[in-house]
Amino acid sequence: MVVTGGVISGLGKGVTTASVAKIIQSMGHKVTVVKIDPYVNVDAGTMSPFEHGEVFVLDDGGEVDLDLGNYERFLNIQLTKAHNITTGKVYLKVINKERKGDYLGKTVQIIPHITDEIRNQIRSVSKGYDVTVIEVGGTVGDIESMPFLEALRQLAIEDNVVFIHVTLVPNLTVVGEPKTKPTQHSVKTLREVGISPHIIICRSGEKLSENSKEKIALFTNVRVDHVISAPDVEDIHQIPLIFNEEKIGQKILDQFKIDGKPNLSLWNSALCETYKKDVNLAIVGKYAGLHDSYLSISQAIKHASFKTCYNTKLHWIEAEKFEGKKALGELDKFDGILVPGGFGSRGIEGKINVIKYARENKIPFLGICLGFQLAVIEYARNVCGLKDANTSEVGNSEHFVIDLLPEQKKISDKGGTMRLGASEIILEKNSRIYSLYKKDKIYERHRHRYEVSFDYIDILQTGENFLFSGKTSNNLMEILEIRNHPFFIGTQFHPEFKSRVESVSPVFYGFVKAMGERK
Repeated sequence: MVVTGGVISGLGKGVTTASVAKIIQSMGHKVTVVKIDPYVNVDAGTMSPFEHGEVFVLDDGGEVDLDLGNYERFLNIQLTKAHNITTGKVYLKVINKERKGDYLGKTVQIIPHITDEIRNQIRSVSKGYDVTVIEVGGTVGDIESMPFLEALRQLAIEDNVVFIHVTLVPNLTVVGEPKTKPTQHSVKTLREVGISPHIIICRSGEKLSENSKEKIALFTNVRVDHVISAPDVEDIHQIPLIFNEEKIGQKILDQFKIDGKPNLSLWNSALCETYKKDVNLAIVGKYAGLHDSYLSISQAIKHASFKTCYNTKLHWIEAEKFEGKKALGELDKFDGILVPGGFGSRGIEGKINVIKYARENKIPFLGICLGFQLAVIEYARNVCGLKDANTSEVGNSEHFVIDLLPEQKKISDKGGTMRLGASEIILEKNSRIYSLYKKDKIYERHRHRYEVSFDYIDILQTGENFLFSGKTSNNLMEILEIRNHPFFIGTQFHPEFKSRVESVSPVFYGFVKAMGERK
């Protein structure tokens, strides 16, 4: 099954793909999902959060597009770096083959060599699955996506492929009716490359009328009952339920000529129908102006809100605001504070001030990756007396309590060279983190270069309130917590990457629960 998009970007193809895949999975079929990204980068690891949004990290260390996070969260599965196919990855593979002499005597061309490689990568990750759902990034008509669309056209000749096209049906208030012409042109552009959609999903502000569906069907050569309405919703987790009402799963399986009935009862039961109360969370970050930079965090908070039935309202605040201490009093109105990961020096001192305020004023706190490291620095400065404690990432100091590992100091390349992916963490039994996970060992995902310096571990733990409650087998510090505090935890790993709708991250569950119980 292939999902394409037309008219404009940002229509929600990723959530649409995840929702449709979830319905097919609920019908008893083993499903996997592939994301095609037409950019020339080999992976998403070196791209700016401002331009691209969050870099999602997989168990195998793959740095991939944020849509793979949606797939994992919705389907409760684990994907690999092979499930994200990029232009850079495809061309690199073909060029390496050419250099090795695999194409001796041949002129290497887009067709068939590039398109063959695309099809080979899709088939490789599809082995062992009943249905593979492929999302094509970008918009139909973009020059970057042409080789991928051609490869998928060829794939449809050899295999049973259902094409779903996501498009825009704007409702102009001046005219007072939905306009179908953009959809007509988008489907025309898709058909010009040899692909005719079986199903059209129409993004619009409201549910489409039968008259609009009939008009789209007439001009796009699609059955009217295969024109699916996708209206705006407050919560993306309602989308599988909305699509299921239109029987999209059955229509897809009819095309494949296979059987199955949808069962979304587990999904439905995971969503909270009535919240106990609202709680307010301040997310103090470097990229607070672009919420997609922290997409997995906001989704993990949503999952925990479902499980606790505390409706968490997110407030995004730039860290630089708190570099002057006058603004810190504004934090009293929040039930919790979260400092997420990031890179570079901007906003560092503001985050440290915020962490100190949360620790001293007993506000539930969660620090992730850089947030964990800055919590270590804050404690070293203000409790252990190491006044200039810092990280070697950003400044000068006699006390680099956060520093590069020796092996990282030898690396000059910036792409894919951090500590990436899932690794084992051993938990202290008499700790808050153990009470949340209820396990001796956990496996969580990482994306960082800097660690707590071995030279300062004992100094930091001299006070009875500070505890490194999780570490690796080679003694890298992974979790800190402050005792005699409603909730103060920092994690070197990213717990948000493994949170699921149907399997909530224990860290986020404990954090939201503490916010809800705060008086």
